[in-house]
Amino acid sequence: MSSRARAQSCNGCGETLLVPHHARTMRCSRCRSLTSVHSFFPAALGSPRVLTSSNYSSYTNSQQPSGRTYDDEGLRLANFPRVTGKKRALLIGVSYIGKRYELKGTINDVNCMKYFLVHHFDFSENSIVVLTEEEDPSRIPTRRNMEAAMRWLTSDVSSGHSLVFHFSGHGSQRRCVKDDEPDGFDETLCPVDYEKEGMIVDDDINEILVRPLPTGARLHAIVDSCHSGTVLDLPFLCKMGRSGSFQWEEQQTGSSAYKGTNGGLAISFSGCDDHQTSADTSVLSKNVATGAMTYCFIQAVISEPGSSYGSILSAMHSAIRNADGPLRVRGPIAALLKKVFKCRLDQEPMLASSEKFDIYRKPFIL
Repeated sequence: MSSRARAQSCNGCGETLLVPHHARTMRCSRCRSLTSVHSFFPAALGSPRVLTSSNYSSYTNSQQPSGRTYDDEGLRLANFPRVTGKKRALLIGVSYIGKRYELKGTINDVNCMKYFLVHHFDFSENSIVVLTEEEDPSRIPTRRNMEAAMRWLTSDVSSGHSLVFHFSGHGSQRRCVKDDEPDGFDETLCPVDYEKEGMIVDDDINEILVRPLPTGARLHAIVDSCHSGTVLDLPFLCKMGRSGSFQWEEQQTGSSAYKGTNGGLAISFSGCDDHQTSADTSVLSKNVATGAMTYCFIQAVISEPGSSYGSILSAMHSAIRNADGPLRVRGPIAALLKKVFKCRLDQEPMLASSEKFDIYRKPFIL
C-alpha cells in the first residue's frame, strides 16, 4: 500500500496507521486500540462490499479453534505435528473469502508449494503445516494461528535443520515507530482477521523466524505479497540490474537493533520491493490463478536443477517481465489506484539475506 494513498491516526496513541482501502476498522500494532476507518472510496467505485461487523464477528468466531489452547510459550496449537526429521515447512495462503479484496490464487500457491517441497526436495508431508481458510478451524490463517505456527516452525531447531516459510496473501506497510527502517516504514503481512487483530509487522516476523536460527540451521522464506522486499527485516537486500549485475544493500540503520540470526542462515525470496505491489495471474500458469512470484519461483528452480540464487532470481525477473498478458493486482490498495489513477504497477522479485554472498556461485539448497 502506498504511503501517500491512505493514512489515519490511531484513536488510542495517535500513531499513523496506513489503511488498506477496504478496511472499516484497524487495530494498532503499537497500543492495540481499535480505530474506526473514515470512508474514502471514490464515488465512481461505489460502496465496498464487506461483511457487516456482526457478520464478520460471526464468521471469525466460527473459524476459531474450539477448546484448543496454547502452551505456556505459545509455540503450537494442539494439533501441530511433532517433527523428528531435519526438514519442516509452514505454508500460508490467505484468500479473505467473502471480502471485496478476496484473492483467487493463494490456495493454489500453497498446493503448488507443498507438491514442490515433497516431490522435489524430499520434505515429508507430516513435516508441513498448511494454514488456509479451507483447513481445520485451528489452521485458519488468523493472526493468532499464524504467529503460533511461525513459532512452531523455529521451535527446537538445531544445526542441520532446513526450514521453509511460504506466505501468499496481502501485504502492507505502516509508519515505523522505532527509527530502524531506511525508508521509514515497517512491512507487514495481513492475516485473515487483520482488521480486528492487526497486521503482523516485520519486527515481529524477524524476532520469531530469524533471530532464533542457530549455527548450521537455515531458513528460506518465499513471500508472495505486496511490499515484501524486506518483510523479514533481514540485514542485507540484493539489488539486481537488468543486465544481471547485483549488489547487496545494508538495511540496518545506525540506531537499529541487530536483525540477523543466532549463527544460522536466513534467505528470503519476495514478490516485489518494499514500494511495489505483487500480482495474481493466470497468464503464466495456463488459466489457473496463482501468485506470479510463487509460480515463477517454482518454475525457475525445477527448470534448472542445481540452480544458483542468482540464476533463480534472474529467471524470475525475466518471466514476470516477459509475461504475455495482464497481471491482476493483488495488493489491498493497488487495484483501486490502478482503476482510479491509472498507476503503472511494477513487480520486481527480490532476494534478501542475513549475510552477503556471491549469488551466482552459491547453489540453492533446501
